[in-house]
Amino acid sequence: MAAFYDRHILPHVIGCACGAGPIRHQRAKVVPRARGRVLELGIGGGLNLAFYDPAQVDSVTGVDPSEGLRRKALNAPRPDGLKVAVLDGAAEALPFEDSDFDTVVCTFTLCSVASTDATLAEARRVLRPGGRLLYAEHGLSPDPQVARWQRRIEPVWKPLAGGCHLTRPVSATIAASGFELIDPACMYLPNTPRVLGWSEWGEARRD
Repeated sequence: MAAFYDRHILPHVIGCACGAGPIRHQRAKVVPRARGRVLELGIGGGLNLAFYDPAQVDSVTGVDPSEGLRRKALNAPRPDGLKVAVLDGAAEALPFEDSDFDTVVCTFTLCSVASTDATLAEARRVLRPGGRLLYAEHGLSPDPQVARWQRRIEPVWKPLAGGCHLTRPVSATIAASGFELIDPACMYLPNTPRVLGWSEWGEARRD
């Protein structure tokens, strides 16, 4: 039953949740900043593709371990002229050379990877010196009462939401991985329960 849910139902659940209006608005804040050769971690159903500027982006390579979501990404709307490749892969072990990309995009992905440390180390490895990580994520609230509820709910939430964690810090984890934060921002997403809605976004530069 769990395998059936993960293969046939979960991609639709994730597509609906991650395509909600407040989350789309967060994507629109960071994805248009991408430049050059772009790697997207956890491309999912391709919801970011509509926000890339083909005049600024040479190509977008997306990786995702879910076959169902990769199929959605291949058919997702995108601007004319945007070159897109969608590959099977895990963010913790990327099949690319060092310094291969100008921009890495990571949106609503760090919550569900097996290891944030390994994912961010790989992102840093495949970025050229001076390359940028663009991120928009949800995670651990700074409000103690909300954080307590996040910890209570997380064990039930994770299997229903594809391993999504509610209690992972975002910007602090990125900074601890060796990136320089450029313009971090944060807020609760509107029309979203606070246990799910703490969002952080911005740019981080590789030295």
